[in-house]
Formats: sequence, structure tokens, C-alpha cells
Amino acid sequence: MTVDVERLRRLLGTGELTWFVDRARRRMAREEPLTGPVTLAAPNPAQRAAVERLLGRSPGAGRSLSVRFETVDTVLRRSGISPDGLAPALIALGGPVETVRTAREREDRAWRTAYAPLAELAARTDGTLAEWAERLPREGLVRRLSPTPTDAAVLVGRAVRALHELPAEPPCSLSTFAARVLGDAHALDDGKPLATVLLSGVWALTGHDRETGAQGRRSAWAAAGLLKDDVSSTVLTLGLRGTPALGWHADAGEPAVLTLRQLSRHPPALKHAELWICENPAVLSGAAEAYGQDCPPLVCLQGQPSAAALTLLRQAHSQGITLHYHGDFDWGGVRIAAGLLRHVPWQPWRFRTADYREATHRPDLPPLTGPPAAAPWDAELEPSLRELGVRVEEETVLDDLFRDLDVQRATPADTGDPPDGPVMGARRR
Repeated sequence: MTVDVERLRRLLGTGELTWFVDRARRRMAREEPLTGPVTLAAPNPAQRAAVERLLGRSPGAGRSLSVRFETVDTVLRRSGISPDGLAPALIALGGPVETVRTAREREDRAWRTAYAPLAELAARTDGTLAEWAERLPREGLVRRLSPTPTDAAVLVGRAVRALHELPAEPPCSLSTFAARVLGDAHALDDGKPLATVLLSGVWALTGHDRETGAQGRRSAWAAAGLLKDDVSSTVLTLGLRGTPALGWHADAGEPAVLTLRQLSRHPPALKHAELWICENPAVLSGAAEAYGQDCPPLVCLQGQPSAAALTLLRQAHSQGITLHYHGDFDWGGVRIAAGLLRHVPWQPWRFRTADYREATHRPDLPPLTGPPAAAPWDAELEPSLRELGVRVEEETVLDDLFRDLDVQRATPADTGDPPDGPVMGARRR
């Protein structure tokens, strides 16, 4: 039946009765019956007068003001203002009442829609980001940064758009990437919500360890090819030839540090058939001390590969050079190696299951720590690490690595043609 809205507003729609209408609508939103009393503490005279007009009698002179929902329902029915009672009158005054249950369902749908691009991203990145895409909604990071599903949908959508373009090849500045992909050169500035979410995806994409501080963020961005500048990203080498500067360092038997700027502007024409890669500077430093100018070409990642390191190794691979890699036998080392394998192909250099098992016979090895990681180049390595539970750092097996270097430097000098003699790590291939 029709509600007399004009009379209803004069009777129940005044500001002095807002407290009663609001509490009644909250009852309806919670799907609770409109029965029982509702009380207002310390009412003012205007509120008492409004209740008296509503009920047709004095509400009393106590310190509080109490009105029963059933009484108001009866008044509205008998007066003809709302023949069906209080509930239709409340809807006529303030519009439909959305139940709490319906609002929660609607909000849940909106959040699921906001996170939907993550599933597509996981499917299009051969599983690399699948675990991160599943974990991100549970972590609550997006909800902390975006107060509403609408804001979250924009944030997630932009992060996914950026991740589809990573790693950046060739590497570029963070601001250039942000301007090209996101339309805002400052979108990935430190502290921006998008930078925070995208960086968490970069950690998952690259396998880079989560490091705190500005340098940790810089290293993580660089691992995805995004740079604060083109000179802070460097790679440590020994025995490389391909530019006059590299030749000078090789002749002197001293390590050379190459910047991304140098590699990008003056790519070296490397004069080698094979190139050997280690994880830790101690290997390269020891090789420089032991072999000097006779050292075979060696590249040190110094942990996670920098943009400069990835650029150099891609250049080497594109020139037909075979890459051989060795790292620490621990979960971090396995993740670094697996991440590198996603960028360039390499052959294991004493970095297989048999090598690990042989190395574990050494005394006083530290225990493995951290979450496990798969070794895509050797399916048996991960279960062996779990089984034996010890870590073998590169420094522990320097003698084995240097024996391989002895074999390699005994072959004809690198000229771009494959050597005739034995190749480092040939027994492991």
C-alpha cells in the first residue's frame, strides 16, 4: 500500500528523530525484527517534543528517552501514513535498506574481481608468479594500501600490467619504464602503493631475496632490468677480452668491473668459446691470485645477478659462447641459479647432485636454512639437499674449481674457436 511521504516526513523525518530512524534501519540491515524498545540517553527538549508529537503523548521526564518499535508501527498504521507499518516507512524515508549479509557478499565479489587479473598473470608466466599471485590476496598488502575494492582493482591491474613487461630487456631506468608502461614516470617512486605491490611481485619473479632498505630495493629492481641509473649496476669479471679496457685488465691478470652503461653503449666482442660463472667474489679473487693473466674468462655474480651481469651474459650467449655456472649448494644458491636459467641457458659447472654429495663429506658444514627451492637443471638436487641438510659454499670447494681452471687454461687460448683439449666440467655433462 502507498506511504503518505509528505505526512511521514513531518512526523518521522525531522532531525530530532534521526537517532530513532538510524537505529531502526540498522536493525533492518542486520535482518533483526523491529520489536522492543530503543533508548536515547540524555535527550534534549526538541527530541522529547518530537517523540511526543510522534506518539501523541508525553514520553516521560526521565533522564533517557525510550520508544518501542511496535508503538511507532501501530501509530503509522492507524494514521494511514504507512498502512503496512514501520518497515515500508523507513524505506520511503531513506531508500532501500541493504542487509549486512548482502553488503558483505557484494564486497566479496568486488574484491574477487579486483584480484582477478592475478590469475591471468600466473597462467601467462609459466608458473613463475603462480605462488605469489595466490598469496598476495591472503597477505592483506593490497587491502592495506587500497581502502576499497575499486581502488584495489586499479592497483592490481597496474601491477599486473607492469609484471607482464618484466624483466625489462634491454634494461632501462625505472622512471622510463613507468612512463612507458604506466603513463606516469613517478608511478614507481619509493613509497608509492604501486611500487610496493610491484616490488613484491619482482621478488617472486626474479627469485631475489627480500632485502630491506634502499639498496635492497635497488638490487631487486635491477634484477628485473629496472634501474635507478646505468652506472650503479655492475658486474665483476676476470680474464675477459673484447674491448681494449678488458684486454688491458686480462693482460694484467686483474679483475675488471663493468657498468651497465659500458655494456649497453659499447657491447664487447668477446673472444672466447666458453665462459665460467661463479656466485661468490672469493672464487674470482682466488683465481686472480692463482692464475693472473692465464686465468680462463670468469664472471662473478656476487649473489643475485645484477642487470649488468645479465646483460653481459646475454651478450655472451648471443655470440655463441657456452656458459658454465657454479654457485653455493644451499636454497639461496639454488634460487639464484634457477633465476639465472630463466634469463640465459647455462651448463652446470660442478653443480649437480653428484657434486653436492661428494662435497658433503667435508667436516663441519653448516646446516641448510630457509625455504626449499627446485633445481630445474637437476631434478635430484632438491631432494638430496633436503636429505643431507647441509650447505656447501663455493669457498669450501675452491680446490675442485681451481683444478677445472687448470684443465681449461691448459687448452689453446680462446680465439672464438672451441678448444681441442678437455673442457671444464666435461665429466659432469
